[in-house]
Amino acid sequence: MEQHTAKNFVLQLGSLISLYLSLAFFLVLIFGFVNVLFPDTAQSVWEVEQAASNIRIGFAMVLVFFPTYLVLTRLVNKNRRGSQDNSYLGLTKWLIYLSLLVSGLVLLGDLVAVVMGLLEGELTTRFVLKAAAVFIVAGAAFYYYIQDAKGYWLENEKKSVVYAVVTSVVVVLTLAAALTQIPNPAQVRAEKIDNQMVSDLRDIQWRVDDYYRANNALPEDLQTLYGEFSAPSAPAEKAEYRYEITGNTTYQLCAEFAYDSSPGADNSYSPEPIMMEPGIPGNYNWDYKAGDWCFKRAIETRNLETSSL
Repeated sequence: MEQHTAKNFVLQLGSLISLYLSLAFFLVLIFGFVNVLFPDTAQSVWEVEQAASNIRIGFAMVLVFFPTYLVLTRLVNKNRRGSQDNSYLGLTKWLIYLSLLVSGLVLLGDLVAVVMGLLEGELTTRFVLKAAAVFIVAGAAFYYYIQDAKGYWLENEKKSVVYAVVTSVVVVLTLAAALTQIPNPAQVRAEKIDNQMVSDLRDIQWRVDDYYRANNALPEDLQTLYGEFSAPSAPAEKAEYRYEITGNTTYQLCAEFAYDSSPGADNSYSPEPIMMEPGIPGNYNWDYKAGDWCFKRAIETRNLETSSL
């Protein structure tokens, strides 16, 4: 009997843990969805990317843990209906009330974060939608478990199934809607490859600048530039990087990109050498368009002359 009670208790615990994770990441998904659907001109590019990332992690966690919660809860309720062990029923009731306390604190924390967002200048529409999401999700969970503690679902199995079906439909529709607001996996992979290629080209530019300072001339090709080391190579499905000399102190670096650089992204940023005078405008800008794209570059000769005095 003790072994049977322990098994059921573990199932109940697993069910509640799955519930906590489902609730928390369902809200993460909704918050990210709201942030993407209602963009704020005051938010940074990092915040936009973070919203899409939140949708992805929320989607993955809910997709795994919500079905797990449904299955475990179904098993728990089945065992409870057939159990005559009062000690088991008492333990699960204590666990249910404890779960209400913990989940309530977590959801209150989410609500605090929503209010903080409003106080920090977040759009009112966002605040209303996020606050409504917290109240609806919290209300649905609290209603179910308050009724569960009273034994309502044990006596009304069909209503329990209906509640589960309605909840599942809401979750599935939310997951489907959220997916429409983020790039598909193939696009995400392609954009990561584009970013890696930009990183390779930045490294090449740094080495070209260093080579010119040491030799007072541009390298003939990338192999000359890298010497005994291997020069960066483009991914297999892409055209090879091109280094083309266009003048005594000018050159261009070319690569094949799948997508345009992110709108508003700070692609102009690159750790630039410390210069005595302002450099050439755009010499460290990495905005690009899809397809074959070349970045025009020039050696900062004025600064070389100044630094040699």
